[in-house]
Amino acid sequence: MHEDAPIISAERRERVGTKYAKRLRASGRLPAVVYGHKEEPVSISLDRKEAVRMLTRGERVFRLSLDGDDKQFVLIKEVQFDHLGTDLVHADFARVDLDERVEVRVPISLIGDAKGLKSAGAVLMHPITEVEIECSLFNLPDEIEVDISDLDVGESITAGEITLPKPTMVLLSDPETVLATITTVEEEAPDEASTVDADAEPEVLTRKKDSDEAGDKKPAKKEG
Repeated sequence: MHEDAPIISAERRERVGTKYAKRLRASGRLPAVVYGHKEEPVSISLDRKEAVRMLTRGERVFRLSLDGDDKQFVLIKEVQFDHLGTDLVHADFARVDLDERVEVRVPISLIGDAKGLKSAGAVLMHPITEVEIECSLFNLPDEIEVDISDLDVGESITAGEITLPKPTMVLLSDPETVLATITTVEEEAPDEASTVDADAEPEVLTRKKDSDEAGDKKPAKKEG
């Protein structure tokens, strides 16, 4: 996680703005920014394929080599995607020290077979997929496992109930945040108004009443 962190090479960007960012992306580069440690933010660019490959693997701590200089540790803080949510278009990195404590969002991994799912119509809801914690960079976890084996219908597991991997870690997310819950989905009864009575006779359109017919008759044409 520290000395073994992957190396990612970057180049300094002299020009910033939407127009230049588009040109970078068109050339296979990824616009990014490095900030923190009371130093001025630096606009950089990365090889897009390399960055996507590392981020897809779940890497979050990198040794950044900027213009071939000595490598510095950085933590991925935010990534931005296009309007379709498919292409990575920007990344933010924060300078970090191995001994400092950082605030990060860590993915939640649900493990075990919930007993409540054996009930008819039971559905597992997983509304939140990550929690925010504070920990040392050295102990930064890849994920936090949450055992849902004993979770029954109508029950929930909140962020405050999970056990963090290290006692020195601090939960920053709202402890009442629901991470997993089991509910039941009931079949809706058919609407009576839309139900057709099989024994009912179909409505028949009949002739107008005799009185109406009489009123509608034209007077007979007199002969002669």
